[in-house]
Amino acid sequence: MASDNLHAPRERLSKETIHMHQAITSLMEELEAVDWYRQRADDCDDADLKEILLHNMREEIEHAAMVLEWLRRNNSDFDGQLRKFLFKDGEISDH
Repeated sequence: MASDNLHAPRERLSKETIHMHQAITSLMEELEAVDWYRQRADDCDDADLKEILLHNMREEIEHAAMVLEWLRRNNSDFDGQLRKFLFKDGEISDH
């Protein structure tokens, strides 16, 4: 596995925990890429390049959404919280 951020010995972790770790790490990397592309686009004064950077940013958002959906489908805690907060009107902090 590419990530060295396990906080317990790998052999003591369940397959489910390893999969969750892989998904969470991937989600973090996708969101970081979104941030990088957005910053580069904001800093770019070439219109064509800026549009390419924003296109790349949107693809990273797509990837993040796919991983988030995997997390929702495979973990009841994520499922419950995402159902509670996503696509709702009103104040986000009102729960």
